[in-house]
Amino acid sequence: MEQPASSPAVSSLLITGHMDTCTAINVTRAAIRAARQAGKRIGLVPTMGALHEGHLSLVRIAKAQSDFVVVSLFVNPLQFGPKEDLAKYPRSFERDCEMLTREDTDLLFAPAVTEMYPTPAVTYVNVEGLSERLDGPSRPGHFRGVTTVVSKLFHIVEPDIAVFGQKDAAQVAIIRRMVRDLNMPVAIVVAPVIREPDGLAMSSRNAYLDPQQRQQALILSRSLRAVQERFKKGERCAERLIAAGLDTLQQEPAARLDYLSVVDPESLEPITNVASRALVAVAAYVGSTRLIDNVVLD
Repeated sequence: MEQPASSPAVSSLLITGHMDTCTAINVTRAAIRAARQAGKRIGLVPTMGALHEGHLSLVRIAKAQSDFVVVSLFVNPLQFGPKEDLAKYPRSFERDCEMLTREDTDLLFAPAVTEMYPTPAVTYVNVEGLSERLDGPSRPGHFRGVTTVVSKLFHIVEPDIAVFGQKDAAQVAIIRRMVRDLNMPVAIVVAPVIREPDGLAMSSRNAYLDPQQRQQALILSRSLRAVQERFKKGERCAERLIAAGLDTLQQEPAARLDYLSVVDPESLEPITNVASRALVAVAAYVGSTRLIDNVVLD
């Protein structure tokens, strides 16, 4: 079942267990206004659904740091390119609702595309410079879509905190800069990468991988571990750290590298020597599926 359709003129509040599910912006705002008037601190976890343990870890952090947790579920068309996987992006609305109900989520905001974009969008939020780094060249317009929809969610929910995953490290840096530049009154909380027992970073896109590709995809985390090991042995030259990761990546010919970079975690600019903290980010295709992963050197 896909996320429910709705119209702004229709009041839409569904009761799913102990979790309210709203599909209309005005109903969502009313529910959150009531929570805030009751003195509750609002936490937001933005998602595109197809939830897994990584998403649930964000919900648990939001619950620990706020009193009323809102999870948004919206597959945002603005962040998909013309040749990307919007139509086949995994959707599991009923399963997602069950998972969120078990986590005692207070409110699920699951709007239709026509609710978020009643007319074709002509107004965008774009973080220049940062949006063109890491994933930017391979996914032109992607981060503009992300910052536009996150900005809209912040205006709708008006959260005190919003929780994002470190797996999307570039997204985190860009949203932090947007919040700072636009004086948005929301604290950005970043949760650690959640991995499968064999090291694969959890991702909704892992569902695209067949069993063989699933094994091949482990090369991303292995390459990052190779960089970490070199760093622990005292290497601080970014070029040589990257070389260690590339040597490992070459052991899996099925993986087609997009980038392996060592960058500043805030500006996403490449660095030549790791003097303090550094983000090591990798993106590669396994089959037709593009996967990302990262670690922070500190």
